[in-house]
Amino acid sequence: MSGEFESLAKALVAYRESQGLSVQEVAHRAELSMATIRCFERETGRTPTPFVAERFEVILGLPPGTIPSEPNGGGPEPS
Repeated sequence: MSGEFESLAKALVAYRESQGLSVQEVAHRAELSMATIRCFERETGRTPTPFVAERFEVILGLPPGTIPSEPNGGGPEPS
C-alpha cells in the first residue's frame, strides 16, 4: 500500500510544480486545506477520505475511484 501513497505524493508535487502553483493555490483549487495538501505530499501513509480522494482525482485529472479511500480516513500505516 505504501506505493500508492508514494505515487499520490509524487503526483501532487508534480502537478503543483508543473503548474507553478503554491500549496495554497493547490488547496484553493482542490477545495482542501493547505495542511491536507502538505500531509499528502509528505507520503504520510494516510488513506484519504472519499471527499479528499475525489478532490485529488479532479485536480489531477484522474478517473473517479482511482485513488483508494476510507470513509473515516486511514491513519498511518503500521511499521
